[in-house]
Amino acid sequence: MGGFELIWKSILLGTVQGLTEFLPVSSSGHLTLLQKLLHFDLGGGMFVNVMLHLGTLIAVMFVFRKDIIALFKKPFKTLGMLVVATVPAGIVGLLFHEKIDSLFSGKGWLLDLAVCFAVTAGLLLITEIAAKKREGSELSWRHTVPMGLMQAVALFPGISRSGSTIAAGTFMGAKKEDVARFSFLLSIPVILGSVLVEGVGIAKEPPFIESGGMLFLGVLLGVVAAAISGFFAIKVMMNLIAKANYKWFSLYLILLSMTCFWLSALGVIA
Repeated sequence: MGGFELIWKSILLGTVQGLTEFLPVSSSGHLTLLQKLLHFDLGGGMFVNVMLHLGTLIAVMFVFRKDIIALFKKPFKTLGMLVVATVPAGIVGLLFHEKIDSLFSGKGWLLDLAVCFAVTAGLLLITEIAAKKREGSELSWRHTVPMGLMQAVALFPGISRSGSTIAAGTFMGAKKEDVARFSFLLSIPVILGSVLVEGVGIAKEPPFIESGGMLFLGVLLGVVAAAISGFFAIKVMMNLIAKANYKWFSLYLILLSMTCFWLSALGVIA
């Protein structure tokens, strides 16, 4: 692959990552599909996903910098909820991340992705109905623990992390704005943990060696693109959450699920 091709594909993946991380459509699902369509893999699916997630981490930390600072002020309630809610995804990620990654890279991965997109579509539709039927209460442990459990489920590509955690908090009766803010904050420790785990593997077998400096440059530009697009996605999502308007995302995911099914049936993508 030429240097120019590597760079533009990296920027494309980074932009898609930034937009889809905070919009409830599954960034990992989109990255998995795009990498197959573009025949492009920067040294391993999980490595690419983690590095591009780093770009969205920059975006969320910038937008919610005041909320992050507030976490470390007494009485530390939100910080405690954040730590506990992170545990399920941390455990599942440590124990099963290689199996999940292989599941969506082996035979039948496209059908699995189609099913997960469809599940997210249904979840969003139910969430919109639930959100418009209740006002919501102040965020508490009974809201954040289910959100943490759903974040663990969202490690499967096609299951939206933001969509599933927002759905859990909404179903449990929390205020929409509080759920959104906590969902975005909840992405921070999970991404950091993923980067740490993947970093160990990268240190053992650096993916940059065989590709010279072009791979490093491609990943770097992808991270920048993810940070910029992620910033705008957060702003858009906060407005949509206030209105509990998810049906268009649900429709999009249904169409995407059907597309994945037919691509698999026709053998367009192996």
